[in-house]
Amino acid sequence: MKTYSVLFVCMGNICRSPTAHGIFRQKVIAHRLADFVRVDSAGTHNYHPGNPPDTRSQTHAAARGYDIADLRARQIQNTDFEDHDLILAMDWDNLALLQEICPAEHQTKVRRFTEFCLQSDSPVVPDPYFGGVDGFEQVLDLVEDASEGLLRHVKTQIGRAG
Repeated sequence: MKTYSVLFVCMGNICRSPTAHGIFRQKVIAHRLADFVRVDSAGTHNYHPGNPPDTRSQTHAAARGYDIADLRARQIQNTDFEDHDLILAMDWDNLALLQEICPAEHQTKVRRFTEFCLQSDSPVVPDPYFGGVDGFEQVLDLVEDASEGLLRHVKTQIGRAG
């Protein structure tokens, strides 16, 4: 059975992409797909290398049962484009940055995460960094929604129904 790898990308890899990483990782484990699906996250910028997710992201995620404290920020590398099957940007700016640096043969891997939303029609997962509590809750709502759609997609890619 094919192993499938998903990389979540935001700007600094301390709010949105580690939240998506942690939530999707937990869904993969819950569906007994951890042997078949790899999950990672990165940032387009190298603002916070080696740092854990923003404490607000950790607090809000933990309140919904997601532990993201083990994750560490890193910047996307050239090898990521080859190593991952799907590279999901959180917003238009990061999508454009990824498309700019992505080799031509891997362009089809780069997409927006919210394309997988089942209920929301939000085109992006907005950056909560400079906002208040509501922003972090909105990130969680969108990430949970998109993760469900992404899980369906990944199951088809690895040949597992259900």
